[in-house]
Amino acid sequence: MIGEPAQPGTKKYVLFDVDGTLIDAVDNQRRVWRVWAKRYGLDPDEVYQVALRTRPMETFAQVIPTRDPRECLAALHDLEDEDVRSGMYTAFDGASELLHALPSGSWALVTSNYAHRVRGRFSRTGLPVPDVVVDAASVEEGKPSPVPYLLAAKRLGAEPADCLVIEDAPSGVQSGLRAGMTVWGVNTPIAVDGVHRHFGSLRAAVPDILAFTSATHPHQPEGSTPEE
Repeated sequence: MIGEPAQPGTKKYVLFDVDGTLIDAVDNQRRVWRVWAKRYGLDPDEVYQVALRTRPMETFAQVIPTRDPRECLAALHDLEDEDVRSGMYTAFDGASELLHALPSGSWALVTSNYAHRVRGRFSRTGLPVPDVVVDAASVEEGKPSPVPYLLAAKRLGAEPADCLVIEDAPSGVQSGLRAGMTVWGVNTPIAVDGVHRHFGSLRAAVPDILAFTSATHPHQPEGSTPEE
């Protein structure tokens, strides 16, 4: 199903996931979890495979249920903060061009990470930070709940139907869909279930995202998920 574009003249908004969508942080995440696992005497590869599928507290419950999860989370947060200060980060091709081209007040970041880390990563990669950042501390329910994207829309003064979500992960896609928004997927070889459109890379999506904000993007036939 394709989300219906808003009527001409209606302001459009774009809501971006961060990790995997705008910034390539896979190596950083793997490194952080590897160091964390070794600290607790666990197999790094096994821990990382669990962490890919679960939130941190759920990861701890599976891989080290006898330890205080708050202690485990504090150790993970310390490692993540250090990685922001010293790790190498790369913005996906097209991210800088896209974000700098979007009108102020027309876009937001919706992340399962924390805002101070996002700002640190964006500073390292030269990406601009919008006025609205919905992070893990902003909501009690994270993705795939619709709450994060609905909160971003509210802070922008936008109606969900006027919002385009850009995501790479199934939980984020479901979050955007449940919020009643148009959802496009990027940076995956195949389309994530439910996306209205799929692009193999963020770069390929840039012209269409900018066109969306100008209310000039073409309406796709129902059921299409073109490969770009």
